[in-house]
Amino acid sequence: MSTETKTAVQTEPKLGVKAIVKIGMLAAIAVVLMLFEIPLPFAPSFYEIDFSEVPVLVGTFAMGPFAGALIELIKILLNFVITGTSTAGVGELANFIIGCSLCVPAGLIYRMHRTRNNALIGMAVGTVCMTAIGCIVNAFVLLPTYATAFGMPIDALVEMGTAVNPNITSLTTFVMFAVAPFNLLKGVLVSLIVFLIYKKISPIFRMH
Repeated sequence: MSTETKTAVQTEPKLGVKAIVKIGMLAAIAVVLMLFEIPLPFAPSFYEIDFSEVPVLVGTFAMGPFAGALIELIKILLNFVITGTSTAGVGELANFIIGCSLCVPAGLIYRMHRTRNNALIGMAVGTVCMTAIGCIVNAFVLLPTYATAFGMPIDALVEMGTAVNPNITSLTTFVMFAVAPFNLLKGVLVSLIVFLIYKKISPIFRMH
């Protein structure tokens, strides 16, 4: 590890006032983006893509993984305050974990060498991590929690998946044919947008 990398690792958690303002601004943008959701033809209606991870990933690349995790946390908390929760906070915690699973690995890899290739590698690794962790969290946390919150059996959620994709016949196939493609597509689209815009807007958010 180079001296520059060690310095970045040691100083990253020390956030000044300017950095905190930037983190808050990116989190606010992320909350607004959460309001614009796009339904998908291969998943039930409660799976809709939003692009709130774009400002989170921009902040992660500009200010580091610690700042990215803070942006994700503030985004979730603000959305919790604005819209409330139907899962006693469990869904929000799961969404925080899934969001961080994209941004934090990408940020850690990019921080080693701030190059375009490392950014691409980081986003690819982050997308794979989000897809894998999203499947696990949905199967064992989110879907059971939603079933309990709305007073319906897991089978009813599976049937909602079957209605849009006949290959979905069980919780396992629900995860394979709805959850996995959903997270994979979201990771790819978010990464593509960040790749296209980051160079132009990053000077605004870089931590000095």
